[in-house]
Amino acid sequence: MSKLRFDVVQGAFKKKAVEVEAPALRPSLYFGDLVFNREKMRKYLDIRTYDALIDCIDNGKPLDMETADKVADGMKTWALGHGVTHITHWFQPLNDLTAEKHDSLLEYDQKGGMIEAFNGKSLIQQEPDASSFPSGGLRATFEARGYTAWDPTSPVFIQEDTLCIPTVFFSYTGESLDYKTPLKKALKAVGDAALPICQLFDPKVRKVYSYLGWEQEYFLVDEDLFAARPDLMLTGRTLMGHAASKNQQLDDHYFGAIPSRVAAFMRELEIEGHKLGIPLKTRHNEVAPNQFELAPVYGDGNLANDQNLMIMNTMNKVARKHGFIVLLHEKPFDGINGSGKHNNWSLGTDTGTPLLAPGKDAMGNLQFVTFFVNVLAAVQRHNALLKASIASATNAHRLGANEAPPAIVSAFLGRAMTEALHKLLDCPSDTPIEIAGKTGKSIGIVEIPQVFIDNTDRNRTSPFAFTGNRFEFRAVGSSANCAGAMTVLNAAVAEQLLLFKKDLDKELSTGKDLNIAVMDTLKPIIREILDVICFDGNGYTPEWQREAARRGLDTETSVPEMIKAFTEPSSVRLFTSLGIHTRKELEARNEIKWEIYSKKIQIEARVMGRMAINHIIPAALTYQNLLLKNVSVMKDIDPDGYRSQAAVPLELIGRISTLVSDIRTKVEAMVEARKKANALQDEYEKARAYHAIAESLNTIRKPIDKLEEIVDDNLWPMPKYRELLFIN
Repeated sequence: MSKLRFDVVQGAFKKKAVEVEAPALRPSLYFGDLVFNREKMRKYLDIRTYDALIDCIDNGKPLDMETADKVADGMKTWALGHGVTHITHWFQPLNDLTAEKHDSLLEYDQKGGMIEAFNGKSLIQQEPDASSFPSGGLRATFEARGYTAWDPTSPVFIQEDTLCIPTVFFSYTGESLDYKTPLKKALKAVGDAALPICQLFDPKVRKVYSYLGWEQEYFLVDEDLFAARPDLMLTGRTLMGHAASKNQQLDDHYFGAIPSRVAAFMRELEIEGHKLGIPLKTRHNEVAPNQFELAPVYGDGNLANDQNLMIMNTMNKVARKHGFIVLLHEKPFDGINGSGKHNNWSLGTDTGTPLLAPGKDAMGNLQFVTFFVNVLAAVQRHNALLKASIASATNAHRLGANEAPPAIVSAFLGRAMTEALHKLLDCPSDTPIEIAGKTGKSIGIVEIPQVFIDNTDRNRTSPFAFTGNRFEFRAVGSSANCAGAMTVLNAAVAEQLLLFKKDLDKELSTGKDLNIAVMDTLKPIIREILDVICFDGNGYTPEWQREAARRGLDTETSVPEMIKAFTEPSSVRLFTSLGIHTRKELEARNEIKWEIYSKKIQIEARVMGRMAINHIIPAALTYQNLLLKNVSVMKDIDPDGYRSQAAVPLELIGRISTLVSDIRTKVEAMVEARKKANALQDEYEKARAYHAIAESLNTIRKPIDKLEEIVDDNLWPMPKYRELLFIN
């Protein structure tokens, strides 16, 4: 990017956007400027080094240290041109955040001076303290050694003055301590399992990819209002607050005109994202007030996941410049939509064939149905595990409320695909498969052109919905690392494809034609998934909860109980057979998840108690004292008749006393429960105890919210929903 263009993007454009000519802001002019992509590799590496690095990225061939030194030197030359002074290994520990330790490029030149130096060893490996990150007992304080190792398949990028190197993170004894390592293993497993099936349909296929397209929902609040809410600052959500008179009931915010302040934030965020090579495509108002969404073009699962974490970090930095705070909590405000991170997942080949979209002919449709049905079978077998992959203290508030899917994993197919599967069961196995694609539809107005209707509708209450050429895993939470859910999904599908291929080979060994063998193998699976996992109705109804239990689907709603699915025998077999996790790693991850759950609820409980005692009750008593003074004055004026004149303040005084007493009693009970929970040593038992405490927070909230409706607005100690939820 030229100096002029850089100034426009980084500085004056915010204040002088209307004065900037459109061509100066064309994303294609600066897309990927801060990424060491293949274009930069060709420019800064010699041809042998470039070919070796590309062979490593595309084919998994190892790099020798001499080549790594040359790669590092090329990266350094490029980075110095962007003002880089430090490097960091950028990794994803088991806390849903990213981590980085910055090292200066400065080294002694052995001549009394300093030079910028960066070599292959520093590129490939670093050693952060493994005992200081969540490890679930895999590392102790006296066993601190851990390593980060470069992932060449995810491009190096620049943040401010630092060269960031995406890496995996593992312990001295070899266990993974991050999200990236198991994700990469799961992506390889599903690709390896899908390849031989694809080659039955097209021998030219050499590789199968798993794709991810995430949709990131988030809230924005004014920075000053955020600072006046201890609960938002410390927990990411409002632990108390009465609903505003107007929230989302008119549906007027959804896809509405974007407020100018927010639009300025979005423009700068997109520019920063594009410079980082993130193909941000969509931005819009979401359903709830102050809720918004951004989404990129889909991409390779590993890279797309890294880019989601990169943009989450960037969002917070850019928002502060515009006077906002980004809220990624799944349910920051009660009674309105929460925020998810819908994971659009699909498979495709190196020949350009999408495996989850109807084909162009009968054989293409047979391949599509093969993968479509096996994905559903995988989701059915591991529905409890998939739910565990998205379970958290924060996402628990969102699931099953205000258009979020319920805590029951089912799959929505849509009418066309449901009918197609039923027909396949009734047809002979050699019947050519026809799948209806998009159809033209006129809406009867001459000026409006014909529109094309998809072969599926949408069901916002379905956790796992087919949307025409992909599945949308809607249950993933806004603050989560997508890798947790994507590791489980890809692993489950890999296992199912291996089982299917084994059964298919038996059918083929009898001399059957491919299409007949495939259908004979698929039909028993189709029959079972239609009976169990497929559900196109309203996921919120009590009838569905009972029906789901009858079908054998997991209906657990307690997060500590959900987490146990990771160490069920079927889950252990899944991960260990594919080489993704050892039993020890799975047990450690459970410990981590339980511990994080307990700590998050513990923080919420502490904040709730202190706000109730130190903020809410004093405000209520101050207002009550004003009312008492008012009554006292009335009594002085009219000792005999003051009671009838003071009926309203007397009634308010009584209500305040009752509510204050209720709050204090419930807070004291919660504190005692917290003390008992803290004394528990077993992380699972502690998480169960804190689950009960989480439920009690709602009982404390109710009288507080009632007080908010009574106490003088000038005395209420914090911004209310009506102020937090609307940007001027």
